[in-house]
Amino acid sequence: MSKIGETTIEALVEGGQASGGPPLGPALGPAGVNIGQVVSKINEKTKQYEGMQVPVKVIVDTETKEFEIEVGSPPVSAMLKSKIGIESGSGEPNQEKVADTDLDIVIEVAQSKIGSMLSFTLEGAIKEVLGTCHSMGVTVNGEDPKEVIKEINEGEHDEKIEGAK
Repeated sequence: MSKIGETTIEALVEGGQASGGPPLGPALGPAGVNIGQVVSKINEKTKQYEGMQVPVKVIVDTETKEFEIEVGSPPVSAMLKSKIGIESGSGEPNQEKVADTDLDIVIEVAQSKIGSMLSFTLEGAIKEVLGTCHSMGVTVNGEDPKEVIKEINEGEHDEKIEGAK
């Protein structure tokens, strides 16, 4: 819940490429802040996510016109696309596979997203990322991600997962 005299604007922007146009400009205008300063600060804080969509929150004190920027992390699908080097997932993931990745990439994405996921454990987070791989049409180590989840459940990757903690 926001404080009195405070407004929050949430948007999804391309890392390091935010502009004063939509969606930010029209939302920031009524808040009375310097849009150029806000956009510059967002680009500075999101430059490491270049090429990915990143959720940002701009919290504006409507009395002083001071602002604070909170940057979320990109969605799992955006991180996977960036790390694998693909433009998009498959429109038909059960029939058409668009790429193959390594379990190490899946673990890396899971580690960076674990704080914003439903899972409380690295193993659970890895399974969530594997679910995203499945829905995108991305195989892991040449296998369907559902098979990799079965292997994890059977303990086949315990050593690799433990080593990643």
